[in-house]
Amino acid sequence: MSEPKLPAALNGPISAGTRTEVLLRLRRIEGQVRGIHKMIEDDRDCRDVVVQLAAIKASIASLNTLVAETYAQECLCNADQIGSSDVTGLLDLLKAAR
Repeated sequence: MSEPKLPAALNGPISAGTRTEVLLRLRRIEGQVRGIHKMIEDDRDCRDVVVQLAAIKASIASLNTLVAETYAQECLCNADQIGSSDVTGLLDLLKAAR
């Protein structure tokens, strides 16, 4: 999948307020992945592994939504600086985040 193209004015890092939450969620996801690694090493039942993989998938989807929503809110707060092509790029980003 190709990366959505955004105007340079809309590119930027995750806001400081969201950064801590994102890092906490990433640490939790890392722990989940390590847990699955151990489950496989310990020959745990495949159903248990699938359940944990689904949990990781949901965690990543939720994190992706958080980052995309935060980005959209920050861009829309500066709505006077956003043109129609910027809005199209932003919508492409949100679609890619799904």
